[in-house]
Amino acid sequence: MSDRVLIIAEAGVNHDGSPERARALVDAAFAAGADIVKFQTFRADRIATRKVGKADYQQRADGAAESQHAMLRRLELDDAAHDDLVAYCRARGIEFLSTPFDLPSVDLLARRHGLRRLKISSGDLTNGPLLLHAARTGASIILSTGMGSLGEIEAALGILAFGMTAPSQRPAHDAAFAAAYQSQAGQGALRDRVSLLHCTSQYPAPAASVNLRAIETMRGAFGLPVGYSDHTLGIAVAIAAAARGAAIIEKHFTLDRSLPGPDHRASLEPEELARMVAAIREVGTALGGGLKAPAEGEQAMRAVARKCLVAAAAIRRGERFTAANLDSKRAEGGVSAMRYWEALERTAARDYAADEPIEL
Repeated sequence: MSDRVLIIAEAGVNHDGSPERARALVDAAFAAGADIVKFQTFRADRIATRKVGKADYQQRADGAAESQHAMLRRLELDDAAHDDLVAYCRARGIEFLSTPFDLPSVDLLARRHGLRRLKISSGDLTNGPLLLHAARTGASIILSTGMGSLGEIEAALGILAFGMTAPSQRPAHDAAFAAAYQSQAGQGALRDRVSLLHCTSQYPAPAASVNLRAIETMRGAFGLPVGYSDHTLGIAVAIAAAARGAAIIEKHFTLDRSLPGPDHRASLEPEELARMVAAIREVGTALGGGLKAPAEGEQAMRAVARKCLVAAAAIRRGERFTAANLDSKRAEGGVSAMRYWEALERTAARDYAADEPIEL
């Protein structure tokens, strides 16, 4: 992965089941300068029972009377809508990405549409069959880790490593995943095809729960690119994550935060998304390469900002330089004030007027 931060504009289900609104979200993501626009691919019957309730944030947005299954049914995009969106993104020049929540959805994205990467949600960090199926598509994986521990992340990476290195072998036991993770081939496959996202699975997430330092912890623990999926309000935390070296920034956005639906309230509107993208690009430029050396634009400033040795008073030829007749000031020419102690060991080779730069 390049040093440039990959910015994913997360449309998610903010189309509210409307293919037309999904297209408008693509347009907004492209206009904002995002690299990728991401949706969610699922069938309600495959991912939720009919009795399971909504998450608290979903209840706050749409009420508790409707089941999670019924809500998800309203938010589905069918295969034809996916065909249209993939083609539309290609025509617009922005990458289409989606999160599959079930095995047939993995196949729709990776095999029917040939997506080069898949995003796996935090909720599926512990969904072994989905992880294995995704690993065997050949696509790269962006794995979100909200609600997860380092141990759970390692277990998920073991399944991915197994799927990537043993494409037809059936795992006999969990030990097979651990062995794949520890193997040279498994580690190589993970480095080639897997990125992680730090995430706090709250909507919205309070800043106090974000723990951006976990990005560095995960990078050190797994040796993989680590990004950040941001659920806080506003854009400050996402920009801070980029400044801390996040390889990927993912952020929910919507056309209108006042629309009904589970995710609109914790999403950016298009103008905010554009500001976030611009700020992250500026941060990326500002991070630089890490070598501490004068910037190109500082060279001219050194000549006028740094002090050199000058005569504090008139000095006669042959007179010894002393603390009384030397000073350090900004001046044209002269030697660096860092050579002050060297000068104290010498005598003047010529006459100097007050404020005249000293030569050694």
